[in-house]
Amino acid sequence: MADDGVASRRLAIEAIERIETGGAYANLVVPSLLGASDLSDRDRGFVTELVYGSTRMARALDFLFARFLERDEVEPRVRGALRIGTYQLVFLGTPAHAAVDATVAATPKRARGFVNAILRRVADAGSEIAWPNDPIRLSYPDWIVALLLEDLGERAMPVLEAMNEPATVHTRPDGYRQDPASAEVAALVDVAPDSVVVDLCAAPGGKATYIAGEPATGPTVIGADVHPHRARLVATAARDTGTAVHPMVADGRHAPVRARSVDAVLIDAPCSGLGSLRRRPDARWRIEPTDIETLRELQFDLVRAGCELVRPGGLLVFSVCT
Repeated sequence: MADDGVASRRLAIEAIERIETGGAYANLVVPSLLGASDLSDRDRGFVTELVYGSTRMARALDFLFARFLERDEVEPRVRGALRIGTYQLVFLGTPAHAAVDATVAATPKRARGFVNAILRRVADAGSEIAWPNDPIRLSYPDWIVALLLEDLGERAMPVLEAMNEPATVHTRPDGYRQDPASAEVAALVDVAPDSVVVDLCAAPGGKATYIAGEPATGPTVIGADVHPHRARLVATAARDTGTAVHPMVADGRHAPVRARSVDAVLIDAPCSGLGSLRRRPDARWRIEPTDIETLRELQFDLVRAGCELVRPGGLLVFSVCT
């Protein structure tokens, strides 16, 4: 058993605990933990797979190992170990000796015997699983499955299954990692080099920096976000990509920009996140049904504000991930 295998799993367990108990986001906590580690590129990829996969499939994983529990309460770190161990066994097809031994070694000493016993039973149970229902099998809250069945009919199941697959990772020429769909939205803001563009919901900055392009030839881009810490993400993206994006802390509904003065406005509006579950593994557990109507009202307010900012004949691009 390689030490790095244990170290990778220990880091994954820590990340899952932070997501579960501290409200951390996988896309933020994983890079932070990896940045402080000396793991190889291969092991970094393995940590990401374990955290994203185990978070995404949490409901299914909990069902798979809960069959063998004799108590209801399991402390978060131990539950994280059970999740990553079960994920390896059932979804990654990792040989039992490797998955169980390394996961147990990454578990706090006080719980190693317990984790070993449960994971051995998961391994012995095999891959033939009698799932009680589709929401558990696919690892979604019941209401998300019901909503998509209502909206999409027979297309719902393929969509739900597709959102359980790892997201496509794309790195732009400037080094920024961006989902291809996000890049396609930014490409719609096709303006002349001397234009002024306002991105009203800019964080973390991928679309704003894409639009800005080369500093000497691209348009002037103002990247606004209502939260100071998220506006700092825009500033970091601009610095890292060498693009001329000007961060602004502002509510997009009341941005301090003169009316009808800009050539284009991008509104990549806050939404439920149901369309981005492939790359946001924790989102399905954070969204509430009541969020959707509130978000729709916000979206309409942002569109009205954007229409006030763009000059006659200018461009307004509105997008949501859902």
